[in-house]
Amino acid sequence: MAPVRPDLELPAVVRSRLKKEPGIMTAQTIEGEPNTESLVELLGTREVDPATHGGNSVVGLYKLTPHTGKTHQLRIHMASLGLGILNDNYYPQFYDVESTDYRNPLQLLSRSIEFEDPFTGDTRRFESRRTLDLWAN
Repeated sequence: MAPVRPDLELPAVVRSRLKKEPGIMTAQTIEGEPNTESLVELLGTREVDPATHGGNSVVGLYKLTPHTGKTHQLRIHMASLGLGILNDNYYPQFYDVESTDYRNPLQLLSRSIEFEDPFTGDTRRFESRRTLDLWAN
């Protein structure tokens, strides 16, 4: 879940070159040939109370399909579009949150994963039954 930008044409493919330094919390977008790619699609929108959703009166439910798997890739790609994921304390700007504070969880959920089994060649697909709490309410 993230804010909605009516001026942004979706679906969109985001490509960038990301670099993650060991021991540093956030990854960086750097110059060079892209090493990440994500498809961003808007599935639906919902009106919300801006006081409890970072000043946003409308939020969207997005489907993010990564074609690569770099650390924080989806979070960085959403932030680069001006669509910072709700409750993301890393991107676009890092802010500290106590490790025991679960009041405002990041609104990012891995819904499914699918891949070809390298040993059998069979397609494997796994789906979560979890939902995003803020979208369900």
